[in-house]
Amino acid sequence: MADAVVLITTEADKISQAAQSIVELKGVSDVYSVAGDVDLVAIVSTPDFGDLASIIPEGIAKVDGVVSTQTLMAFRQYSTRDEAAAFDLGVD
Repeated sequence: MADAVVLITTEADKISQAAQSIVELKGVSDVYSVAGDVDLVAIVSTPDFGDLASIIPEGIAKVDGVVSTQTLMAFRQYSTRDEAAAFDLGVD
């Protein structure tokens, strides 16, 4: 599994429209509107690393209103949800 966090800067008046278009792209699981240096953060997950090359530059970066992207590749995922699920299954 290949996972990435994509930091997205948009035109100020197109944040909501860009977010809606991005979340509809295959491989994008969530899009967050955030405060700070960027406007949106997208979570991308795909079975194949090569798919990221099409999802991000050919998909997210070409959405109307997107000015720039910065991609952070994920090495490992840490989640309290995973830990809670393991306890629910009785796994130690």
